[in-house]
Amino acid sequence: MARWSPIERTLREQYGPLLAGVDEVGRGPLAGPVVACAVVMPPDRRAIPGVNDSKQLDRATRVALAARIRDQALVIALGAASAREVDRLNIYHATVLAMRRALDRVPARLGQSPHHVLVDGKPLRTLGVAHTAVVKGDAKCYAIACASIMAKVTRDRLMTALARRHPHFAWERNSGYGTDVHRGALAVHGLTPHHRRSFCVEAQGSLDFSDLVVPTPPVREPSPREELPDESPRR
Repeated sequence: MARWSPIERTLREQYGPLLAGVDEVGRGPLAGPVVACAVVMPPDRRAIPGVNDSKQLDRATRVALAARIRDQALVIALGAASAREVDRLNIYHATVLAMRRALDRVPARLGQSPHHVLVDGKPLRTLGVAHTAVVKGDAKCYAIACASIMAKVTRDRLMTALARRHPHFAWERNSGYGTDVHRGALAVHGLTPHHRRSFCVEAQGSLDFSDLVVPTPPVREPSPREELPDESPRR
């Protein structure tokens, strides 16, 4: 993506220059939170070359681009919904919750509300803010692509940190998705507090998870130094 999209240029003319691009990662994994990111990039700077849908980039490229986005962005705000919230709310509502948490942080950091919000996918009735939804927006809109990269890099970092406490599941390689290694480890070691129980039961329908024991030792929450999203409930 070499430039701001026509969609973004039109929205700037209609609403104002400060556009918040919003995207999420982690809808499909068996473990870990949904992580959302809202990014406001400076409207007077050219797009960073190579920024694209995070799924189209390898890990090293994402990390390098994330550093450049972090240097240039006016605001990067993260939000998350935990595995327990995914089970309690369902994945759709947990995703919207993560996006709302990210957007809630933007005004304080930007000094004002963004002029408009761009969201990847379809319109979200419960998002709580006026927005424009763009299907495959992470591949079409610069601001959304920046948010996609930051959300993906953040979530990967989180899953790598959690993998050190739960090494059997290879989360540092699969980011919590249902690979053969991950599913095999579930059958042997059972669920952790970071697993989405509803997803695991659905994915492993041939196994009886009712007898699996969820480990109970206290889990250290990620520290601010890890730059991970806050999963505490917000109004």
